[in-house]
Amino acid sequence: MGFLFTSESVSEGHPDKVSDQISDAILDEFLRRDPNSKVACETLCTTGLVVVAGEVRSEAYVDVQDVARRVINRIGYTKSDYMFDGNSCGVISAIHEQSSDINQGVVRATEEEQGAGDQGIMFGYATSESREYMPATLILSHVILKELAVIRREGKEMTYLRPDAKSQVTIEYGDDRKPRRVHTIVVSTQHDEFIRPGGGVSEKEAEKAMGDRIREDVRTILIPRVKARLERAHDQLADLIDDNYILHVNPTGKFVIGGPHGDTGLTGRKIIVDSYGGRGAHGGGAFSGKDSSKVDRSAAYAARHIAKNMVAAGVADEMLVQLSYAIGIAQPLSIYVETYGTSKVALSNGEIADKIATLFDLRPAAIVKRFGLKHPIFEATASYGHFGNRPFVRKETLWIEGKPVEKEVEFFGWEKLDAVEEIRKAFGL
Repeated sequence: MGFLFTSESVSEGHPDKVSDQISDAILDEFLRRDPNSKVACETLCTTGLVVVAGEVRSEAYVDVQDVARRVINRIGYTKSDYMFDGNSCGVISAIHEQSSDINQGVVRATEEEQGAGDQGIMFGYATSESREYMPATLILSHVILKELAVIRREGKEMTYLRPDAKSQVTIEYGDDRKPRRVHTIVVSTQHDEFIRPGGGVSEKEAEKAMGDRIREDVRTILIPRVKARLERAHDQLADLIDDNYILHVNPTGKFVIGGPHGDTGLTGRKIIVDSYGGRGAHGGGAFSGKDSSKVDRSAAYAARHIAKNMVAAGVADEMLVQLSYAIGIAQPLSIYVETYGTSKVALSNGEIADKIATLFDLRPAAIVKRFGLKHPIFEATASYGHFGNRPFVRKETLWIEGKPVEKEVEFFGWEKLDAVEEIRKAFGL
């Protein structure tokens, strides 16, 4: 018997994602000026106010207020009607210096032996059910909100849209664990109060009229654009969306009050949206606002890189990789592998894990070097997921010896399929 599985996503304007993006933008600015910065930055957003707190050890100075306002305006909170906008909200910084007790566990005489910035368990996951090697439910949830943001910024259709939104996609899977069809789509989007009571129209009638209009626009504008976007990319996930899915739009009826005014945002509260949409597992550590010495982030990226390359190499159709670390110790304490019965090699999961240990250098310094994690690349990860993105290179301004220098920087390097041939050779594939 098949089954249903669901994943959700949230837009860049969701209050928790606003917080994540501010935290990562501040991290990027420290790294831009001092690549050895140690940063743990937390952000709270509420009505008319942003509070930034955390620990930093750096030679650089960053204007926290300026960075926060830039991010808020980029997201689209630019109107006083939202009760939270980049030009007028208060920004309070409560950043202090990183603990010397932590620092002595991380810094070593040789960079290669840098210790892990904390203890913890990190998971990486990959599945062959989509071209991104990600769960189809999560990819579709992300794409729905990405296209909704495009529509909002174009300003030609659905002109009532505001920045805050959520999506949820349920897919029907067959007995073979392969996706068959989209079963249910949920879209909740913040909007202007574009139909008001008065002139014989009651508040309830106005609310229903707005709801009907938004639902029809999602059905006839957004979802067809999502499907066309996938088709242009020759993505087979487009075939999962037929005309028989169940659609829920703004189930509460009205969604005018939203963003940080409607719900306080905090860094690190959307860890499942950030990772695998509920598939695989999660070690509990958030990503945003943390420099790469924190293995919550860097080792999670490394575990994803391993799982994706292993599945792409044909070792299994689905794989979960767990890494564990202790603060101040460079080598992982353990490597665990689960292939969910999809392994294509004559090895146990434990034997696959042993091979991973010989194929990949999983010391924090080696992970940082492999993926360029001292570069200002993290704001780009703070919305629509840290995994499943296409790697790209662009020029960034870095401060070297006190002068701005344009350098090409790689983003999402942990998504590269650059270990496939080495893995195939090691496993005799």
